[in-house]
Amino acid sequence: MNKRYSLHHIHSADEFTFSPAEYSYFKYGDKSYAEKFAKELFDGFLSAHEEILNTDKEIVVLPSPYMAIPTASNFLCFYFKKYLDFYLFQKGKKSSILSKINRNHTYTTDYGNLSFEDRKNLIANDTYYLDKDFLRGKLCIFIDDIKITGSHEFTVNKILDEFDVKADFLFMYYAELMNFELDPKIENFFNYYAVKDVKHVAEVMVKPSFQFNTRIVKYILGLDSSNFEYLTSKVTKEHMDNLLELAISNNYHLIKEYENNINTLTQTELYYGY
Repeated sequence: MNKRYSLHHIHSADEFTFSPAEYSYFKYGDKSYAEKFAKELFDGFLSAHEEILNTDKEIVVLPSPYMAIPTASNFLCFYFKKYLDFYLFQKGKKSSILSKINRNHTYTTDYGNLSFEDRKNLIANDTYYLDKDFLRGKLCIFIDDIKITGSHEFTVNKILDEFDVKADFLFMYYAELMNFELDPKIENFFNYYAVKDVKHVAEVMVKPSFQFNTRIVKYILGLDSSNFEYLTSKVTKEHMDNLLELAISNNYHLIKEYENNINTLTQTELYYGY
């Protein structure tokens, strides 16, 4: 089995069945919307395809591939698992298992500005790993926030073929572009709808529901010095400590474009005696 489900279908550039503002906050680390979207996604899927969950196979849920820093879709996946597991509990079944596809590289390019071919070529240079023996015979649910060109699904299917994974696959999206006459850059229309500048980023980061993801880490590390200084003046030192740890874990200290801001974070650590 290899199926796809999406909750919201995008047919127009100006009419949507979900909130672009909420989606934008979600992409920049507001986990409250990750949970809201996950509940909507699970309820929608259950209403349309409950029969798929009526299986004796173990269920594995996987977000889009990442290295060390989770993507926004990872939090969507985490909360989806929460609602799925309660459903399985009510049915007297085993809980699902959270897994991931590991990736070995990262890039500074803004993915939302790329065409299908550009996206495919970009991620084709990456290398991935998954445990095919662990996934064998299971129902694998791959969860992502939005499907625009299908490059993510294309890549995952390619990985599954290369690793010869014998299992059932379900690709699930909160939203999917159905009108291919629309420019793929509409993805960045959603990404930046409510979070347009460093002031908006700072406002998201002071929320109790904030948590770093790949997008916001890359955004902050790529800021010019004045905007970086503004942001650091608005958020806690704990945020900046966490940012440095995440940057190092994802090898961002090896990327020239991020060098200055990582050095600034390092100097701050030294100043405080760590």
